[in-house]
Amino acid sequence: MGEVVVPIEDNSKHVLPLYLPPRPVPFQIITIKDTSGAAAGVSPPPQGVVNLSDLESWLPLTESRNGSTFSSILHLLCSGIGFQVLFLPVAFASLGWAWGIICLSIAFMWQLYTTWLLVNLHEPVPGIRCSRFVRMSILAFGPKLGKLLAIFPVMYLSGGSCVMLIITAGSSMEQLFNIICEEGTMCRSMSLSGTQWFLIFTCIALIIAQLFPNLNSIARVSLTGAITSIGYCTMIWVLSISKGRPNNVSYGITVADRTGMTGFGNVLNAIGIIMLAFRGHNLILEIQGTLPSDSKHPSRKSMWRGVMVSYVIIAMCLFPLAIVGFWAYGNKIPEEGILTAFTKFHGQDTSKYVIGLIYIWLTISCITSYQIYAMPAFDNLEFIYASSKKRRCPGWVRAGIRLFFGGVTFFIAVAFPFLGKLAPLIGGIAAVPLTFVYPCFMWISIRKPRPKGAMWSLNLGVGSIGIILSLLLIVAAVWKLDDKGLNANFFRP
Repeated sequence: MGEVVVPIEDNSKHVLPLYLPPRPVPFQIITIKDTSGAAAGVSPPPQGVVNLSDLESWLPLTESRNGSTFSSILHLLCSGIGFQVLFLPVAFASLGWAWGIICLSIAFMWQLYTTWLLVNLHEPVPGIRCSRFVRMSILAFGPKLGKLLAIFPVMYLSGGSCVMLIITAGSSMEQLFNIICEEGTMCRSMSLSGTQWFLIFTCIALIIAQLFPNLNSIARVSLTGAITSIGYCTMIWVLSISKGRPNNVSYGITVADRTGMTGFGNVLNAIGIIMLAFRGHNLILEIQGTLPSDSKHPSRKSMWRGVMVSYVIIAMCLFPLAIVGFWAYGNKIPEEGILTAFTKFHGQDTSKYVIGLIYIWLTISCITSYQIYAMPAFDNLEFIYASSKKRRCPGWVRAGIRLFFGGVTFFIAVAFPFLGKLAPLIGGIAAVPLTFVYPCFMWISIRKPRPKGAMWSLNLGVGSIGIILSLLLIVAAVWKLDDKGLNANFFRP
């Protein structure tokens, strides 16, 4: 027999647990009379109302809380290193050596700080865990404003990222095919269309998605993704050093490119490339939700250890890739990034098997990243079913949900194959605020630090700068689209 302190919740909290913010509730001492942990005196929820703990145990993000620091490292690496890092040397070409390194360092420290905020906000009240970004936003900003601010960014960074992974991997698979089947060979005549490459990738990704029911179970998939992501990043910058610089490489910025509206737009777009290279903030709370937590060993400690290890590795990938890429190609680097530059300048004197290996690793990295970025969407769709039916999703419903999501992302990828050109615009609207802004204001709203104190001033200042940058990046993206135009090749990937 023992005594514990538990929160007494009203029934309304059990109706929509993923979308209603936790409210201050009274505490009552209740005697535990059985070994199963059932508390005497606590009545079960009314018939037809879903219990919060039951609902969370049914959904993919929180179905298993048996994760570890090691699994969190794998998830963070798989979600944190993406194909966006290949464009970092392009940003350096507009900023130059000094400002490129400074901006990259500031962005890295900034997103590491906002990660620390989210990790420490995961359990805002003892016994209550916010394992979803939308729920944290509602807790901080209220039901209406919280949904308005968070739903679109989370939706875009989940579904939109999966669409971009289909487009990127489909192109990589096509490039790999062209490398293996040289011009004039018989197999070249059997080349597939862009839509068919997208379909092959989507089918592979969905088959893997059916094998792993929840976020914690895809740790082995994330391990594969982490290895391949680190592999292709490292391989590209090492080969760029070994092959040497092309002739007439320059690091200067022309007067036309650094003055007037053109220079202003180039600088802002370069900053946008750097900020969008840091991703995965929409999954921090979800990854932490897979870890066990109690009063003696809160999840924030093990999660922060995982963050520190993973971000050291991420820095070891991003900084050399950006610096070496700019050193090797300078102002000759194309807008398509360092991989395109390497194949353009060194494709003839590099074994096709080496270049093919880079594309294989990039494709595998996209397949594994698809799994972790799709998980919040799977969770939301299963929540709709579980909350309406008051029961766990059967296996056939879960399979149908994942096939439906895959079909939607495939359709969008085929319909809008130019979506990558809109990434700076949509990223300025969704990704930048979610990564660099929201966590600062969430801390002020939830933790309520002393007004004009150190934490209050720091978060208000950092968050305000993030809002200004987000608006400037949106303006720069719109100006660039207006200046260079948009080749909207609908349904022609």
